[in-house]
Amino acid sequence: MLSSLPRPVIFAHRGSSAHAPENTLASFNLAIQQGADAIELDTMLCADNQPVVIHDEKLDRITGISKFVKQLTLEELKTLDAGKYFKPSFEGERIPSLKEVFEVCGKKIFINIELKNLSTPTDNLPQIVAALVHQFELENFIMFSSFNPLALIRIQKLLPNTPVGLLADSGLNGYWARSWIGRFIKYNALHPWLGDVSVKLVEEAHRRGKRIHVYTVNNPLDMSRMASLDVDGFFSDDPLLALQTLNRGNNKS
Repeated sequence: MLSSLPRPVIFAHRGSSAHAPENTLASFNLAIQQGADAIELDTMLCADNQPVVIHDEKLDRITGISKFVKQLTLEELKTLDAGKYFKPSFEGERIPSLKEVFEVCGKKIFINIELKNLSTPTDNLPQIVAALVHQFELENFIMFSSFNPLALIRIQKLLPNTPVGLLADSGLNGYWARSWIGRFIKYNALHPWLGDVSVKLVEEAHRRGKRIHVYTVNNPLDMSRMASLDVDGFFSDDPLLALQTLNRGNNKS
């Protein structure tokens, strides 16, 4: 499924997060409506081991609550407002579970799932997410990414035919992932930061049969530059702008 998507693949970063609250069903549905090729989301476990879709471990930025995701159950998280911070018209938008996202978006659009367990690398996130993927028969409709190599190794054992992307931190912190050291990790795509992308990086990845998906590309000049460098995809908060910049229009309206 990944190889059949347009190039460069436009991944709606946390959904259409320039226009709707990130990592919410509103944001994902809008990305689908706008014609994004794929959506990207983040998932981690809450207190009762349910995978929920949220980027930050702490809830304050999105909900104003000074607690961590791992401290609250799914039922407790569902009482929080995850939309009002973005715009009053989104008041009442909730933090979705990964199961809800699969129910609403599964098989409608390709999904990049970032496994957010870098601070808890041995938790059960890979097993629980893999079980959900099996339940919804989405093996061919998703890929995984992570800054945590252990998470990628574990998910590959559970879903060996589902592609994975190695996220590379920016600058020196991510040098190991972009260099020969990262080659010890089995992955299908390298996901580097925009500022680290060069002709050499793209050509070397392609020479080794790897894809390049770049984060996070929001400026039209950068979007055009990534396309000219022949990257395989990029993540953008504004998939509609990306489609317009690349003269692809809305192909799903």
